[in-house]
Amino acid sequence: MHASGRSHCEVAVVGAGPYGLAVAAHLRRAGVETRVFGDPMSFWRQRMPKGMALRSPLSASNIADPEDALTLDAYARKRGETFTYPLPLEDFLRYAQWRLAESGVEVEARDVRALEKKGRNFRLGFAEGETVWAYRVVIATGLANQEHRPASFVGLPRELVSHSCEHQDLAPFSGKRVAVVGAGQSGCESAALLSEIGADVDLISREAIRWLGSEASEEKGAAPVKDLLRRLTRTKNGVGPFPLNHIADHPDVVRRLPDGIRCNLTGRCLRPAVAGWVKPRLRDVACHIVEREIKPEVSPSGVRLRVEDATRTYDHVLLSTGYRIDVERLGFIAPELLRRIRCADGSPVLAAGFESTVRGLHFVGSNAVFSFGPLMRFVAGTRYAARHLTQTVVARRMAPNRAAFTRERASAENATSAPSSL
Repeated sequence: MHASGRSHCEVAVVGAGPYGLAVAAHLRRAGVETRVFGDPMSFWRQRMPKGMALRSPLSASNIADPEDALTLDAYARKRGETFTYPLPLEDFLRYAQWRLAESGVEVEARDVRALEKKGRNFRLGFAEGETVWAYRVVIATGLANQEHRPASFVGLPRELVSHSCEHQDLAPFSGKRVAVVGAGQSGCESAALLSEIGADVDLISREAIRWLGSEASEEKGAAPVKDLLRRLTRTKNGVGPFPLNHIADHPDVVRRLPDGIRCNLTGRCLRPAVAGWVKPRLRDVACHIVEREIKPEVSPSGVRLRVEDATRTYDHVLLSTGYRIDVERLGFIAPELLRRIRCADGSPVLAAGFESTVRGLHFVGSNAVFSFGPLMRFVAGTRYAARHLTQTVVARRMAPNRAAFTRERASAENATSAPSSL
């Protein structure tokens, strides 16, 4: 049980990644009773291979806090270090751990197993059998359980085919022949890491690699006109091509766009692309573009793929085929509650305050991309999400049912039975 001994809270945050931590810090600062459930930064620690780096600019890699004080720069100054782009994953995780400690947010490192709504309250169930009641719930689970596998690879043995998010360490593939499917940031960087540890790597994709500029490669002393052009076309967050990047930086504007225009903007901003600093690391990787669907064949010697009119055999196929949001795959939302959440292709349709069609149920981060745009797929989006959601929660605390909820909570803490619906 929570240290306070209470089985109730005003807001329960499910997930302790960048969005969950940012939202919790803002709610706490606003005086909103909040509990956070999840293993802090677990997806980043367990689902991304060692040696990776963040594609986002340093200025867009801060996990938001109410005072704008717990930044990467502040952490670097405290340790007497200087971070340079690209930021290694290990450094980002150390920063996140420091930021969590400094924020004062308490995280309960356990997973929510069940979520249902009873009246105006939500009931959260845990493996230990405990039940926690909350007036509002914020789902901040990121990309957990959302990995996409092409249909032709579904059901194949994991020892032969796996998704990139299934590996914390690629060292077991040293000396192996590996095919990496997908030419986005994850695919190209995975291919580079595999090559650097001694794997024989082929990178296979349906289209050519789209290279992005790199902060590290910017020219020193560039001509004034060129420098001005660069400033005008780029944004602080670096999400999307010009001029769409300037729109993507304003999720409140993106949410109001017609569905077709918003989806087109998001799709173009999130097209697979790779930071320029990865390119030199692919010198020993063979890159292949295939025009047809990749259909694997399992053989005694491995997995056979048809590549450029030749059949090649690999010890392992690593899928870097991205993610597709489907809230049903989260696995803990009760079927009755799921049916009440309006979705578009698996993504919840959200209103102001990141609220779903179920009153009091909010989604942030990757689950909010459909409604609020591409910025929600990046750490940079934590600032807008945390502040906007907190403003909405605080503004609605004075609603008439607030007093009723407070009375019910007090009653529940002194009773052995579940609280009644409002």
